[in-house]
Amino acid sequence: MSTDTRRAPRRQVAELVPVTDMMAEAVIGRLGNVSETGMLMLASVPMNEDALYQLRFAIPGPQGHPLLLDVGAHLLWCEQTHAPGQAWVGFRFLTLAREHREQLRNWIAQEASAV
Repeated sequence: MSTDTRRAPRRQVAELVPVTDMMAEAVIGRLGNVSETGMLMLASVPMNEDALYQLRFAIPGPQGHPLLLDVGAHLLWCEQTHAPGQAWVGFRFLTLAREHREQLRNWIAQEASAV
């Protein structure tokens, strides 16, 4: 059975949320939108399509404290922007801890219920 992961609710991220490549130990871009199955990122470094990445970013956690999420992600596509050195990249999450997935799902639902 095939599942369309794009059907998962997404949250647009207006604030600046840096995304860190844990292998390079460097910020590689910022979050554009996120679902519990993947994310869109504005990359500020060259990225490799069909590559695997170990990424970290933060969302608001309990009592408003930042919750760091570590995800294993597969880069599905990359599209250059009009700004030099930047590209939109789409990731599918391969690994995400169960408790972090639940926190992410709740954070995404908060935006949907506010509309």
